[in-house]
Amino acid sequence: MQLVFHTGAHFTEEERMVKCLLRNKELFASRGVVVPGPSRYRSLIRDAVLSLESGHASEAAREVLLDAILDDASADRVLLSIVHLFGVPRAVLRRGVLYPKAPERLSSLASLFAQDDLEVFMCIRNPATFLPACMKKSPRDSVTEFLKGANPLGIRWSETVAQMRAAAPEIPITIWCNEDAPLLWSQVVREIGGLEHGDYVTGGFDLLADIMSKEGMARFIAYLKSKPKMNEIQLRRVMVAFLEKFARAEAVEEEIDAPEWTPALVAQMTEVYDEDVMALARIPGVSLISP
Repeated sequence: MQLVFHTGAHFTEEERMVKCLLRNKELFASRGVVVPGPSRYRSLIRDAVLSLESGHASEAAREVLLDAILDDASADRVLLSIVHLFGVPRAVLRRGVLYPKAPERLSSLASLFAQDDLEVFMCIRNPATFLPACMKKSPRDSVTEFLKGANPLGIRWSETVAQMRAAAPEIPITIWCNEDAPLLWSQVVREIGGLEHGDYVTGGFDLLADIMSKEGMARFIAYLKSKPKMNEIQLRRVMVAFLEKFARAEAVEEEIDAPEWTPALVAQMTEVYDEDVMALARIPGVSLISP
């Protein structure tokens, strides 16, 4: 059985993904793909992983979990979206390393579901916006306090992902940037579900609609109907063209709640992030979805 775990660094994106997957439940079911409701598995998998970290999971844990998740349904592929799979916001950084628990938890999942083929789909985000968002969900009062002495220019997603690959090299990891998500959403959903390029995904343009004017979206949808055979590259170009004309500035620009960071530092962090994304694409076993 294929078990797909979706998680990421944008806390509302995961919930949007769950809703989108459930909206396409019938399409997935026709391909042997099951989308269980999150209440069926999130706490169960979290508790099982924590038990494995303590060395107390039973040998029958996999069967018990799958019985509870699938409820007697048969499946070739199961889609599981878990918001804080690799750690809660307050524990997202330790000694300058993002998601320090991720390698251990991925290894635990590999052990728990040793009979299955696992895949991880993970959204990443510029640390310049991600760390302040995590700080807000922690007991810390400032980003400086949250970093605990870590150099913001030294924080790399590639370090975490390389450790994840070393901990569970048999598990492929697919990554995309949250900043690109409006352009990639339908493709990400298709790849998570194991669908084909031509499969229509309900809600595939929801994130694009969040940042584009109503007039722009109406024109965009009309254009798509007039050009039904576009490939992914052509579709992205069209999206970019419409965003250049119809994007809502207040929706595109993200406020960074870190008064102690200068604009120059934020710009440097963004440059480091862009370079880090390219480094991620070079890690064996990692696939990068990009515009």
